[in-house]
Amino acid sequence: MKNHLPPAAPTFREAFWFWLRLGFISFGGPAGQIAIMHDFLVDQKRWISNSKFLHALNYCMLLPGPEAQQLATYTGWMLHGTKGGLAAGILFVLPSAILLWGLSALYVTYGQLPAVQSVFVFLKPAVVAIVLGAIFKIGKKSLQTPLHYGVAAAAFVAIYFLKVPFPLLILGSILFGLAVVYRTKFQQTGNTSTENLKDQEEAAYLINRDTVVPHSGFSAGRLARQISIGLVLWLIPLALFGAFATDFDFWKKLSGFFTQAAFVTFGGAYAVLPYVAQVSVEQFGWLTRLEMLDGLALGETTPGPLIIVLAFIGFMAGHTSSGGSLVVATMALATTVYYTFLPSFLFIFAGAPLIERTQASPVIKSVLQFTTAAVAGVILSLCLYLGQAVIAPEWPKIQEIPLAWILISLAALQYFKINMVVWIGISAVAGLLLNLAGL
Repeated sequence: MKNHLPPAAPTFREAFWFWLRLGFISFGGPAGQIAIMHDFLVDQKRWISNSKFLHALNYCMLLPGPEAQQLATYTGWMLHGTKGGLAAGILFVLPSAILLWGLSALYVTYGQLPAVQSVFVFLKPAVVAIVLGAIFKIGKKSLQTPLHYGVAAAAFVAIYFLKVPFPLLILGSILFGLAVVYRTKFQQTGNTSTENLKDQEEAAYLINRDTVVPHSGFSAGRLARQISIGLVLWLIPLALFGAFATDFDFWKKLSGFFTQAAFVTFGGAYAVLPYVAQVSVEQFGWLTRLEMLDGLALGETTPGPLIIVLAFIGFMAGHTSSGGSLVVATMALATTVYYTFLPSFLFIFAGAPLIERTQASPVIKSVLQFTTAAVAGVILSLCLYLGQAVIAPEWPKIQEIPLAWILISLAALQYFKINMVVWIGISAVAGLLLNLAGL
């Protein structure tokens, strides 16, 4: 890096507009969303160093809930404290929630949406290409030694072929990292000149591995207050439903179910969706299996975290329980979003000060490098999962048009450096033109 001077600290307004824009362009699932944040925060603005970014990512990957939204909350917190974390986390979710509300209302009012579906004929392959590009970028940053590559490969095989649960993979990577650290006894193979170069690179960032974030000091009293506030925020909607709702049992069931889902979403949305689908379809009868599949398709085509598909389930729950009321369905969607994401903010605001104190620890730093490697393998498995759904939904039959658009998108994004948002728009328009042409 040529410039070793850190940039000026961004104003809250400047960061706010980035988080707002991110909420509208965060297509591509967690890998694509993390790549967008990394490109802007680390590469373009140099607000946060790569090591600091990965340190925060490691923590978010250990938590239940949407890791990309939690990473946005964490980085917003590092830049501007609690208000920065709230702005980043809320704006990451709000656009996709509003868009999914509109699509859900159209869905229950008019049924199938051929025009909307046509938009995503080319948009889905473009999203796969975005995730592929993110794999290369994140892998290049996080896989530093052959051992890291080995851990990433093992994690990929374990989750993709052997269906090992994600929490077990993370636990295994931590234990493996501890074993390696203990065996090597922290002996460093790098030379002094390499370390000096790394120090110079870190110094070029506003927030780097040596930065002590002003609001990161741990306080037991503050932790107790945060937990108390979280509990009060959880109780307020229930109290209002108890006072004004005619069907309190429904709202209590809805709030409790999605709170529980928020605490078991280890491994991302794809890990929790089978559980949510089974309970909401077969036990509660809020929607049918076909409607669940339609909701997943709608959720995948919105920006923001894929777990936002739970908002569609909440919408359908309200719609079904009220006999078709859009008002109740809208309230149910808002309630679902509220209880799905409330724990994520508590995890970050309560845990980030503790995590910030661990970056200087050579043991934790070394162990988390192996966690990052495992995460890279997991993201690769997600990429293949999405790719197969787009290219070969009826394996082994290959669909030529989506495959061709993935390759075209890779060339456009990686070789010709076309702006990601511009290419998303081009892909959407291409799908509409294909539909108008009757192909």
